[in-house]
Amino acid sequence: MNSYIFTSERLGFRNWVAADIPKMVKINASQEVMQHFPSTATAQQTADFIKRMQIQYTEKGYCYFAVDRLSDGNFIGFIGLSYQTFEADFTPCVDVGWRLDSAYWGNGYATEGARASLKYGFDFLKIKNIKALCPVVNLPSENVMKKIGMQKLNHFKHSKLGDFPVLEECVLYEIEEK
Repeated sequence: MNSYIFTSERLGFRNWVAADIPKMVKINASQEVMQHFPSTATAQQTADFIKRMQIQYTEKGYCYFAVDRLSDGNFIGFIGLSYQTFEADFTPCVDVGWRLDSAYWGNGYATEGARASLKYGFDFLKIKNIKALCPVVNLPSENVMKKIGMQKLNHFKHSKLGDFPVLEECVLYEIEEK
């Protein structure tokens, strides 16, 4: 059905298609999913994000990939790699990230998908170092970073979150190609 760039045991990773937009709009509109972000995202912001990911994949060979559950083909959100250029002493960098529909939380998909994304980044793309970051209040995401073998580097104040004191303080993790 779908043409996957790579797969893990239960997940398929692919470039975005137009049919993903309304599904991702629903995820980005969820207060629960977006609790560690300044706000939910509008339909236009989501469409713009997907366009940026499509361009990034074309230019770099990676993005936050659209992810389907292989058992039933259901779209569950995104997991993958992205090129980050916001102002920080560790950017530009490649980071690993995820955002899943809350209906799929608690199944290990973020951990499985992040591991598969790291493998793709290291083995296929030959990236040497991958970072991950999240607000310190986002303990579930930080736990994924620990589970996939990343090492905590430090805390930093995110340059784009200065107006959101609860979110501004972030943790930074990294992993190097073995």
